Amino acid sequence: IRELSEDLLVTLALGQVLSLLICAISLISKYLANDFHANTPVFQSFLNYILLFLVYTTTLAVRQGEGNLLAILKQRWWKYMILGFIDIEANYLALKAYQHTTLSSVQLLDCFVIPVVLLLSWFFLLVRYKAVHFVGVGLCLLGIGCMVGADILLGRQQGFGEQKLFGDLLVLGGATLYGISNVCEEFIVKNLSRVEFLGMMGLFGSFFSGIQLAIMEHKELLKVPWDWQIGLLYVGFSAFMFILYSFMPVVVKRTSATSVNLSLLTADLYSLFCGLFLFHYKFSGLYLLSFFVIILGLILYSSSSTYVAQDPRVYKQFRNTGSQPATNPPQLSPGVLEPSVTFTNLGTELGDEQPVRVA
Repeated sequence: IRELSEDLLVTLALGQVLSLLICAISLISKYLANDFHANTPVFQSFLNYILLFLVYTTTLAVRQGEGNLLAILKQRWWKYMILGFIDIEANYLALKAYQHTTLSSVQLLDCFVIPVVLLLSWFFLLVRYKAVHFVGVGLCLLGIGCMVGADILLGRQQGFGEQKLFGDLLVLGGATLYGISNVCEEFIVKNLSRVEFLGMMGLFGSFFSGIQLAIMEHKELLKVPWDWQIGLLYVGFSAFMFILYSFMPVVVKRTSATSVNLSLLTADLYSLFCGLFLFHYKFSGLYLLSFFVIILGLILYSSSSTYVAQDPRVYKQFRNTGSQPATNPPQLSPGVLEPSVTFTNLGTELGDEQPVRVA
């Protein structure tokens, strides 16, 4: 129990570090857009991908053997090309949505990433959930509902535009792409390599974002009133984004894409708390309530293990095991491999040490 408690605390702490990084990124973006009228989301992402390229892609280039850059490109270049494109468009759609819809809508609809990750993890990573996981997810979403309710009551409607429906669709599109990117990231860092994932993101991300930058934002860059303050903000944004991209695979490998996305729900709250001092936002007790509800949901979700089906044949069998005792599986003919369901979690749960065997 003590080991589980320590592991749970470490997991919660790591998730909140990611949230604080996103909070810093959001605040810098707000300063750039509001105070300096620098609306350059593609350029900001481009700087991050260039840093990833310089650090991780060059690391792959000097490696020997199967982990070498050329060897990886020969085997699965087209997969990383698609993933890189998905990642940059997820960032672009999310930032673009603020120009067309309300802050409350962005915060609420952005939660769509969670059911996307749950479904993709179920079908492609073969993850199986318990009732406690769905309760935890429900509490996290309830916490976001409290935060949005507080925004509406206080009249915080920044970012409202005439094309609100278009903005809402941008949020949903961005959340869907984020979900795909996160699940792919989880598979790669757990089965291949963290450096391989980041190196390929740096390679294809800088390529596609560079093209998008040249097409869509070259005029915006000319409008930016360049000085040392703006330069410092861009450097800070790039540094925090680089740290976020470098650190997230570590947390994803330890936990899961679902757990990470639940942890990131607190990022908006941290931004609001900072806004109380920096931008003189009005305070509401619902903000504190939503924070504690989200943390409670995270604790519930992280306190129990998830199932991972090791063989796709388990799909059909797993749905039919409710009426069969797990301790008396039917006999298999000699030479036939038995599919299994094993546990993966943030810490070992009592009673979960032995794998459950199903026919």
